[in-house]
Amino acid sequence: MTGRVAIITGAGSGIGRAVALALGDRGYRLVLAGRRMEALEQTIDLLGQAAGSAIACATDVTDAMSVEALFDRAAAQFGRIDLLFNNAGTSARNVPIPAVDEEDWRRVIDTNLTGAFLCLRAAFRAMKAQAPRGGRIINNGSIAATSPRPNSIAYAASKHAITGLTKSASLEGRTYDIACGQIDIGNAASDMAEPMMQGILQADGTTRAEPTIDLAHVAQALVYMDSLPLEANVQFLTVMATKMPFVGRG
Repeated sequence: MTGRVAIITGAGSGIGRAVALALGDRGYRLVLAGRRMEALEQTIDLLGQAAGSAIACATDVTDAMSVEALFDRAAAQFGRIDLLFNNAGTSARNVPIPAVDEEDWRRVIDTNLTGAFLCLRAAFRAMKAQAPRGGRIINNGSIAATSPRPNSIAYAASKHAITGLTKSASLEGRTYDIACGQIDIGNAASDMAEPMMQGILQADGTTRAEPTIDLAHVAQALVYMDSLPLEANVQFLTVMATKMPFVGRG
């Protein structure tokens, strides 16, 4: 996989950073995107790669011009884009539906859905025009798309919509040799999972701590998805803590 070029959004922490480290170990040239430049530069420091093999781009995925600038920078620096990991996301306060603030709703939808679309659209434009043509897009979904937690309607709705985004892109991408898949992650040990480890509201009204998995396991799953030739695609992959409450009623 040496020399492949990957754009990772939300690369300054958590899953995005873990994926950057895993891809960097395999010789990828990386374009790291996120709102906080300092956090992106910390990821580059952790990579320990030769100068020029990874660059940081301050990016607001909810802004079309910012996204276009990200992809223009990637193409100018490395000549092509082989992989987009559409990872940037956010959540809102966990409150019942009547108490959901409209501003929180729009912020989650704008980041998780519109941001993912804008990056996917830019990737399509780049991948269909480059030579050799094509590439891979992996969207970060969530098991919350089909098994939401209580009091999380904005996040669940945004991730449910990612599945439609993935399927539509997978279908349309065939014409341009673009493969699109989705990774659904359950309880990866990032900052967002801290409430789960401390104790989080369950569907039966109780509050319980939940097991988590190391971020490295998620990164390895994504590495596998991108290791396939474009003739093969992992359409959906779920990686989760084995004992978390998800399967059946437990």
